[in-house]
Amino acid sequence: MAHIIVVGNEKGGAGKSTVSMHVATTLGRMGYKVAGLDLDLRQRSLGRYLENRLAFIAATDLNLPMVALHELPEINPDTVQPGENIYDLRLSEAISELEPEYDFILIDCPGSHTRLSQVAHSLADTLITPLNDSFVDFDLLAHTDEHGEKIKGPSVYSEMVWNARQLRAQAGLPPIDWIVIRNRVGTQRMVNKEKMERAIKMLSKRIGFRVAPGFSERVIFRELFPRGLTLLDLKDVGVKQLNISNIAARQELRDMMKALELPDVDIDI
Repeated sequence: MAHIIVVGNEKGGAGKSTVSMHVATTLGRMGYKVAGLDLDLRQRSLGRYLENRLAFIAATDLNLPMVALHELPEINPDTVQPGENIYDLRLSEAISELEPEYDFILIDCPGSHTRLSQVAHSLADTLITPLNDSFVDFDLLAHTDEHGEKIKGPSVYSEMVWNARQLRAQAGLPPIDWIVIRNRVGTQRMVNKEKMERAIKMLSKRIGFRVAPGFSERVIFRELFPRGLTLLDLKDVGVKQLNISNIAARQELRDMMKALELPDVDIDI
């Protein structure tokens, strides 16, 4: 059965779709069969990314690894029984169809709280939460004092993950492996950076997640989106020599993939 990876954070702009695309295509490049589900039914950033990739492959005839984008199946409302939620049924039916056929199912959640996102979190074997290096983003995980040094308590997103963990435990499923990815971390030693590092470390022990390095702020990610490309595709599309920034970005991807510790995945990219 497929291993389900959920990329979630209830705040937009944290880099969920960029992380989703790079994780999915890296696994595809390694020979795994990967299915993608985009639960942001309005913006569809991951869906657009994959559609751009498909169009680029068709236009260039390049043999690039592809992630199979799937839509949630439509369900006749008349068949929904009292007490059932149609979104629950659409997602569970999609997972049931994909699990036997794929090695990994990657679910990209919207940057807001929705019923679909809530259910997806309870299905996660691996949960990836990209987080910008900012106390604005950190506030979704936990509330701190005015100095950002003491944790007052978990916030809305952490409580939602806790509920998802409870549902999995009641169903007899393995616990969620929750990894918080630190994106856009500054390269210089700064007070805010050090405070964030201490706060995340304290919170990880308190509510149970692992911390992994993510992506720095780089122009390359914005440039790759219209063609649906990732860092690992650059040489395939004719970039003969990577610049220092691109090399550093590839190393960030390698470090992130290793930190995820996905089952039976030996990272050599």
